[in-house]
Amino acid sequence: MKRLVRGMALTDGLRIRIGISSCLLGEEVRWDGGHKRNRFIAETLGKCFEWVPVCPELEVGMGIPREPVRLTGRVEAPKMVGAKSGEDWTSKMTEYSRNRIRRLEEMDLCGYLLKSDSPSCGMERVKIHAGKGPPLRQGTGLFARQLMERFPLLPVEEEGRLQDPGRWESFIVRVFAYRRWKELETGGCRRRDLVTFHNAHKFLLLAHNPRLYQGLGRMVAQAPAHSRADLCRLYGETFMKALGKPASVKGHFNVLQHVGGFFANHLDRTKMTEIGELLEDYRRGLVPLIAPLTLLRRHARQQRIPCISEQIYLYPHPQEWLLRTGIWRTGLRERKA
Repeated sequence: MKRLVRGMALTDGLRIRIGISSCLLGEEVRWDGGHKRNRFIAETLGKCFEWVPVCPELEVGMGIPREPVRLTGRVEAPKMVGAKSGEDWTSKMTEYSRNRIRRLEEMDLCGYLLKSDSPSCGMERVKIHAGKGPPLRQGTGLFARQLMERFPLLPVEEEGRLQDPGRWESFIVRVFAYRRWKELETGGCRRRDLVTFHNAHKFLLLAHNPRLYQGLGRMVAQAPAHSRADLCRLYGETFMKALGKPASVKGHFNVLQHVGGFFANHLDRTKMTEIGELLEDYRRGLVPLIAPLTLLRRHARQQRIPCISEQIYLYPHPQEWLLRTGIWRTGLRERKA
């Protein structure tokens, strides 16, 4: 658990595998032979991740170019049909998705990025033509639905929602947290290791979801009341659910204040004033999150306070850290090549 405690897990040199809709990488697989290349995804995140591209519509046999398809019928069980011909692809796509997802399970994915509005890959608000009148924005792509049902803890996002900087950061944080969690599971999820894992993630959880953070703390404290398997399952589900809520400025500010308070008996008044002023500047939106984090991280390293220096919140994986530098915001403005 030493790598985890320092927040520097995943230092084995291997890039994390992320499933992705092929068109987002620039592959010309769409119905008209085009693509939806996202520059930030392909060029910036591509330096951090190993992409596993998937195009359900091409792989199921629709070909290029092809008739576009759409979802029709009931929201809870829509059909996928040709937009003009009405050819029903539902059974083929359902069977394909089941088999493809089974193969993806062997690839140890830590996240998935989907193409928004797609009848196969859309995560939410996909158009469903339910009869007369305008389509309902209540659907989920057939492949995406099976993916999320099969891997309920897997961090999944669609590129359309990631125009929001907070969602980008939340997705990346969840990807690396999921990888750390999977490593704990693989190691047997022993209770003492779970305690170490929870303690290292306390401030990260507090920033994202204070209510579930408290629930996870009670769960760990009551660990002897559960079997190891049940405890591991319940903790994992709640842990990923907690991180699924993007951390707000208020949440970060609260945690930063907590961290700053630990230095009160170690730093002089001038340095404590500097911390307080920088935290207030962050709260007011005058500086990015990286500014107070860098200052607090430096003090934590110098003062060697165990309960602080072991926090994942201050010592994230280097690639997570890139999300807090502010550089990635520029990439968001250049979504397409």
